[in-house]
Amino acid sequence: MSDVSIVLSEALERMGKSLDVLKLDLQKIRTGRAHPSILEHIHVDYYGSMTPLTQVANVTAIDSRTLSVVPWEKTMSAAVEKVIRESDLGLNPASLGEQIRVPMPALTEERRKDLIKVVRKEAEAAKVAIRNIRRDSNTELKNLVKDKEILSLIHI
Repeated sequence: MSDVSIVLSEALERMGKSLDVLKLDLQKIRTGRAHPSILEHIHVDYYGSMTPLTQVANVTAIDSRTLSVVPWEKTMSAAVEKVIRESDLGLNPASLGEQIRVPMPALTEERRKDLIKVVRKEAEAAKVAIRNIRRDSNTELKNLVKDKEILSLIHI
């Protein structure tokens, strides 16, 4: 593989990772719809180790406004409910025996405006990361031309 293709493949890989991070960050944003991925970043103390909620419970959407969380072990119900309540999502779970229901509150106009700000901030951070990767790759390619390791570049 030539030096140019190595630089380009590394840049593409890093840019892809930046986009993956953006996708994950956008999935965490709580809209008015119930989706199991909203709880993916929550971790529960499972016998002394912090374990993702999805590995200790079954998380499903009952309807568009309610999530159902059913822990694999009955003893974990209280811990799961507490972790969801204390998360930064502002959710108020209710325990119904083994099942924990998590109703999603309706979006207010103020909350929608806050979400717009958060999404813009996340998108801008991803754009900056990609610009930095492009700048670094361009610099690396220009240094290769300068050191005469490659002949020339048409346009970068």
